[in-house]
Amino acid sequence: MKNLHILRLCTWVAALFFLASCDDDKELDHTQVSEVTNLFSPENNKFIKLEPASGSTVFEWAPAMAEDNGLVFYEVVFDRESGDFSDPVYSVKSDNNGMGNSLTMTYGTLNQIAKMAGIASQEIGKIKWTVFSSKGINVKKPSVSHTLELERPAGFSEIPSALYLTGSATEAGETLGDAIPFKLTKAGEFEIYTALKAGTYRFTAGNSGNPLSFSIQDGKMVEGGTTTVTGDQKIYRIRLNLNNATAEFTEIKSVGLWFSAENKIWYELPYTGKGTWEIKNAPVEFFQESWGRDERYKFRFTVLDEGGAEAMEWYGSQNRDNSRPGSSTQPSYWYMVPVDNSRYDFAFKFNENADRKNADIKVDFSGTSGPYTHSVTVK
Repeated sequence: MKNLHILRLCTWVAALFFLASCDDDKELDHTQVSEVTNLFSPENNKFIKLEPASGSTVFEWAPAMAEDNGLVFYEVVFDRESGDFSDPVYSVKSDNNGMGNSLTMTYGTLNQIAKMAGIASQEIGKIKWTVFSSKGINVKKPSVSHTLELERPAGFSEIPSALYLTGSATEAGETLGDAIPFKLTKAGEFEIYTALKAGTYRFTAGNSGNPLSFSIQDGKMVEGGTTTVTGDQKIYRIRLNLNNATAEFTEIKSVGLWFSAENKIWYELPYTGKGTWEIKNAPVEFFQESWGRDERYKFRFTVLDEGGAEAMEWYGSQNRDNSRPGSSTQPSYWYMVPVDNSRYDFAFKFNENADRKNADIKVDFSGTSGPYTHSVTVK
């Protein structure tokens, strides 16, 4: 009797599984879709120069049909020219959250796809694209595909939001955690004032882990690698533009405090590291004019461009005229901006307590977010 009950139980369970299987089959019948049979645009072997990054192109194809006459979802798939879409380099849902039979894609995204497919910066190469259709399951891979010929622009497909300098040639050494941050001046553009000595360096998108890195090779910015420095230590302003893969190195020969009334450099400030210059205990004495004592000053940078030509760059106040600073003066008073070489305009003023005293004068161009600035500490 016990065995009979067990046999009946097994029969009921088998019947339930059979009925459930039939229901699943009926549901699966309604998930069938046809494959995409025609790709409209871009036409096969279309050539696209991928600039500017804000440019775009539209992918369009003939709609697939669902067995239940319902919605069809589309996925646009990209692969190397030799690929078969079994392991694509990139895929994305179509417009309208995957329900439209078109896709608008920026050149910036296509540039990233070209990189994934092995096409180097400033080179021309080919990728393939097609469209998968489905109702979420039972994905249909079509037999049609188109080839795109793409010319990648200068610059990089992945632009970091931060950049660091590291290596044996730098002031921070080779430990990535100690890397010196650049100042972000515009999207994709960075600047740093620093010294380089004999050794190697690289630029990194982070200061931990295994970040994306860049170097200078044959005068061009490239991904990966390191750059070698020879000779004596020099101080530079380095400007990098990752949007077009350019680098500009300007040697800083000297930073001088220029006193307006005497129309000359009072002091050359010694470089003290990581974008700062400072002179300690420097005598300060205002100039006696008929109307009173003049205390105006600004700063003159003597620089060499990459061709070796010498030039003067002036840094001073944001204001054409200023009052003497006091205890309630805001930090913005000390901010340094590029100015003209006029004798008195855009000059700072010493605090009245500095006259016939000594002072520590510091120029600080190490900032990563805030403006460049300076300080005067009366002794």
